[in-house]
Amino acid sequence: MPRFAANLSMLFTEVPFLERFAKAREAGFAGVEYLFPYDWPAEQLARELKAHGLTQVLFNLPPGDWDAGERGIACLPGREEEFRAGVEQAIDYARVLGCRQVNCLAGLKPKGLDSAIARETLVANVRFAAKRLEEAGMTLCLEAINSRVDMPGFLLDTSARVMAVIEEVAAGNVCLQYDIYHMQIMEGDLLRTIERLLPRIGHIQFADNPGRNEPGTGEIHFPNLFAALDRLGYAGWVSAEYRPAADTEASLGWFRTANEPS
Repeated sequence: MPRFAANLSMLFTEVPFLERFAKAREAGFAGVEYLFPYDWPAEQLARELKAHGLTQVLFNLPPGDWDAGERGIACLPGREEEFRAGVEQAIDYARVLGCRQVNCLAGLKPKGLDSAIARETLVANVRFAAKRLEEAGMTLCLEAINSRVDMPGFLLDTSARVMAVIEEVAAGNVCLQYDIYHMQIMEGDLLRTIERLLPRIGHIQFADNPGRNEPGTGEIHFPNLFAALDRLGYAGWVSAEYRPAADTEASLGWFRTANEPS
């Protein structure tokens, strides 16, 4: 059975954020992730992790002005100093939280910005982040997000585009964050793609499609996917990053089934 984690930005939203750690533990999760930790003191989050015996498996670098619609700044020329400051902030949080990897959101390419310039900016920023995280003993993830439904204009919207950046950066601590929901929309062929890219996959997230709800609500056959991850020997975390169709507890049938003795 894969090592499942709960994304607290999307699950257990029936209670305030700091109460979601306890809810995740009560449900049986051993790991948690969330979009960003920066609204809370790192020490406060660390206390919640310790109190409930949870591992912090991932969070994102600062994304810019999220409320204004920014979805990462790594591809934006002129924002390099802000990006670098965000890397340092993320490292500080990761050290306190005991988190070994963080994700870089490439960002939306502004209309009028040449794609080559956006990509050059991204590669340079990823190189910087990879070096600083390597010095801190941490891994940098890069994620492809679908540009058809959720984030039109997102610069890295396929696994091939992410892998091209990873290969150009050529740093041993940069890996692919593979999101099953996003890649079902953009690519399909999930099992073959995961098997082919597995040596470079450092983290997996999932939701069903369409709707981005829990497994069993859409077209993806999750029992096959989870079994394949075991068969392939994937040892990383697999994070539930979906919006429950009703409440979180009612959405966890897939998790209870996965935990049943075989």
